[in-house]
Amino acid sequence: MNRRNFFKITATCTGGLMVLPDFLYKYAVQQNGFKPGNCLVFVQLLGGNDGLNTFIPYKNELYYKYRPVVAINKKEVISGSNEIGFHPALRGFADIQQQGNLTVIQNVGYPEPNRSHFRSQEIWETASSSNEFLSHGWLGRFLDQHYKDHHPVGGVNIDNIDTLALKGEEPNSLTMNNLNFNTKEVVGSSGKLSENPQLDFVRRIAASAIDGYEELDRAYKKAPPQEVSYPQSKLAKNLEWIARLIKGDLNTSVYYTSLNGFDTHSRQLSEHTSRLSDLNDAVYAFYKDIKVAGKLDEVTIVVFSEFGRRVQDNGSGTDHGTAAPMFVIGGRNKGTKIGNNPNLTNFDSNGDLVHETDFRSVYASLLQDKFSFNPKLIGISNTPVTGIF
Repeated sequence: MNRRNFFKITATCTGGLMVLPDFLYKYAVQQNGFKPGNCLVFVQLLGGNDGLNTFIPYKNELYYKYRPVVAINKKEVISGSNEIGFHPALRGFADIQQQGNLTVIQNVGYPEPNRSHFRSQEIWETASSSNEFLSHGWLGRFLDQHYKDHHPVGGVNIDNIDTLALKGEEPNSLTMNNLNFNTKEVVGSSGKLSENPQLDFVRRIAASAIDGYEELDRAYKKAPPQEVSYPQSKLAKNLEWIARLIKGDLNTSVYYTSLNGFDTHSRQLSEHTSRLSDLNDAVYAFYKDIKVAGKLDEVTIVVFSEFGRRVQDNGSGTDHGTAAPMFVIGGRNKGTKIGNNPNLTNFDSNGDLVHETDFRSVYASLLQDKFSFNPKLIGISNTPVTGIF
């Protein structure tokens, strides 16, 4: 059996949730020339985050005209400059920006926007055009190209569900709900798997692959003592685990997680405040943790959603829209704002915001700056955004 087929079998047997045993991991490191360095941490806001109520054009009276129910009071907007500021739940984000470590890219979207959650998420996760359907994610394609051969921990997704963004030709990533796992449960105490030699062989390969979770365990335990406390939320726990893996030198290029609940068709003022509070508190704790560890220059956090909301509220909330801001934290970003404030006088044919920056241009900038990688190799031909880093 050749090495590539071995990796494919182990991935199949573990459902993609796998890490290689230590001796194979070290071999992969040697073969791929993998070295510690930059990593990207993605936080995907599922449901379509309302960008206008996240980064608020509070001095534009049209904002209040179109949003008589859900608009945020001018007095509550924080860190306002250039006539735009943060939702009151995002005090941590505002502080990060004040420290010069947060860049806001305004009006991010794509041509011919799709307002379906599933399809728009797919477009963002594959970096496709609106009318193009791809089976592999943009990060999965990047990991396929980035490593000379299979690298099982190139990407780590800590979440309840897989993400298409990390799917590639090779299983260069793994998905985990948490870092609590027991490899002994796979084999059992007897060590005898079956009476079928072929099945026994495959299961032993699977067990060997699952033993590789010890690599994550070692990175987790290698991390220095925790100096920053995290809030009690699922996102915060996911980011706390990611921080520990980074501090334990897992040598992973991409981390991924998500936060649900941004489909605010009704009761938006309370629901959106709650979701943004979860986001703010978790990301702010992660930011402080990574900064204290001296790794903020290496770690780039990217916060995005599949689309924004309609400009005009519906009497209780907002419906599916188009462009919205992206946030980049750390990674030596310039701590600035890129793009114009949302234009509330020029809408598309559906009455939605017209996007100014294509999200694939942001992806191109991330790949080019963080990994010296040519985005055209994975089909992203958009010109990289300048001024982020």
